[in-house]
Amino acid sequence: MKYRPIEDYGIIGDLHTVALVSKGGSIDYMTFPRFDSPTVFAALLDADKGGCFQLEPLLSREENERVTKKQLYLPDSNILLTRFLSEEGVAELSDFMPVRDESCHRVVRRVKMIRGEMRFRLLCAPRFDYARASHSAELCEAGVRFCSEGLTLLLRTPLDLKLESDDAVAEFTLQAGETVSFVLEEETENSPAADEAFISESFKETLNYWQDWANHSTYQGRWREEMRRSALALKLLTYAPEGSIVAAATMGLPEEEGGERNWDYRYTWIRDASFTVYGLSRLGYTDEMASFMDWISERAAEPTEAGDEGLLQALYGISGERKIPEENLTHLEG
Repeated sequence: MKYRPIEDYGIIGDLHTVALVSKGGSIDYMTFPRFDSPTVFAALLDADKGGCFQLEPLLSREENERVTKKQLYLPDSNILLTRFLSEEGVAELSDFMPVRDESCHRVVRRVKMIRGEMRFRLLCAPRFDYARASHSAELCEAGVRFCSEGLTLLLRTPLDLKLESDDAVAEFTLQAGETVSFVLEEETENSPAADEAFISESFKETLNYWQDWANHSTYQGRWREEMRRSALALKLLTYAPEGSIVAAATMGLPEEEGGERNWDYRYTWIRDASFTVYGLSRLGYTDEMASFMDWISERAAEPTEAGDEGLLQALYGISGERKIPEENLTHLEG
């Protein structure tokens, strides 16, 4: 299957950006480090050129057909679990983005073998700037360093990695009870991810953050679980530093295959954001409403090019940018 249906993806995020993770264990879409940044992974838009971060069982075609793949979230959180169930064993991939540290953004991935034995394949193949910018890769003590103009990413893992055409690859086998972790982050000095305890501590901190936030809901109706899950998804579209809300996690996805209506919704469309904040406020999340109202008040107070105040555009950049140039990425298939 070259392209998966959009419903085959789970979403993780850190209130600055998001990543889409397929049931097959591949991150096929991520802008970094902000919602409106260029993509680093965009296999969702172009399976051949877009780039991806795969962690998947290494199986033959027949074996793959017998594996059941499921996705779910830890209760009241945005920590995503992808499970692979087969006769040979059961494995679980957990994905999340730590929320509290705004100075550095990272994706944390952990594979755990629940029962039996399974062999996995890792492929980390970033394609910077919508797959337009070249990059170099080098092995280092932490793992692999990917360098492109303006952005350097570090893939941390205890595994021995290899480089193939500036992509990181590895194959490894896990038995029951064994785990292996990966952290993809902006390279910074004194990163907390270098600490052996980082994975478990950040997992607990991220889980606590989301569960604490979810518990602020005032909804007590019969659809409590569904309402909280919807609220958690909407919260992921919030840009925390500003209080703005993006209309969608992705860009460049046409309404129908081969169609032309594929607008970029990673920005704040006033209508869409208003519906989102209204829904959140009805569930008791009034802080988001207050932050968005502050943000929109600032926009209304800014004079237009004609010198008028109080006039709102249809959309803005997440930091209030008024001018958002359009660009067609004709080199991508999607």
